[in-house]
Amino acid sequence: MGSFKGHALPGTLFLLVGLWHIWSSVVRFVSNPKAFRVQVWHPVHGFDGRLKYLELYVITIGAFFDLCIEFLYSTHLKFSVNGVLNPSHMNNFEHSGMLLMFFIFGVVALLSEKTRFLPLPEGALCMIAATAFSAEYLLFYFHSTTHKGLEGYYHTLLVLLIALCILSAIAGAIFPTSFAIDLCSGIAVTLQGIWFYQTAFVLYGPMIPHGCLLKDDDIMCHSRESEVRGELLANFQLFLAVLVVLFGTVVSYGFAASRYGQRLHLVQDG
Repeated sequence: MGSFKGHALPGTLFLLVGLWHIWSSVVRFVSNPKAFRVQVWHPVHGFDGRLKYLELYVITIGAFFDLCIEFLYSTHLKFSVNGVLNPSHMNNFEHSGMLLMFFIFGVVALLSEKTRFLPLPEGALCMIAATAFSAEYLLFYFHSTTHKGLEGYYHTLLVLLIALCILSAIAGAIFPTSFAIDLCSGIAVTLQGIWFYQTAFVLYGPMIPHGCLLKDDDIMCHSRESEVRGELLANFQLFLAVLVVLFGTVVSYGFAASRYGQRLHLVQDG
């Protein structure tokens, strides 16, 4: 069983990174479509280069912070009981393994970009990102099979969004010049962040469907009809999330084209 904070924290990280991916991908494409390349992370320009690696720092530090909460704080350092892993904190151990993969991705990407010890091509970084998302996929896939009812349904929808992240990361390595794939990656990560928040508000917050309640760390519905109504509401919430992200992406493209696309026109006219 999770918690509001346990979903809001990773949701914030995914949402920030995803929105930045969408904006950066759009700006790079409208500025110079012919030179466009897929990037698994996007630098922050300006500020004399001091914030260039901000995204990687957010991923690395955020994953490490969340990892410490799951592995150290939530377990109270009680890792084992009678020589075996503490069965009361298996959920925390699972989450820790997933977060470790994102932390490793951030560290590897920083080493690749800032040092000469690990000069990896962008395609390799895409595959490492796909591996991190795969670890997340396996975690929430088995959550969706062990957590029944409305909670399991929300996890199932989350699994679909994680699968889209995996596919777009792998496709980015195979098709390194595709703007559509790079943009899809940002959209998938953004939707995942939104869905973490949606899950937090519905299952552990004020938006729990009528006829269902949180009782003894479980989501209980009074009847099958209430549970089905909650699942249909989840479908509608996901539809709205997709609609909002796609609308925001189109608006971002139009704004970026009007502001940064002129540079390309000036170069072509000259």
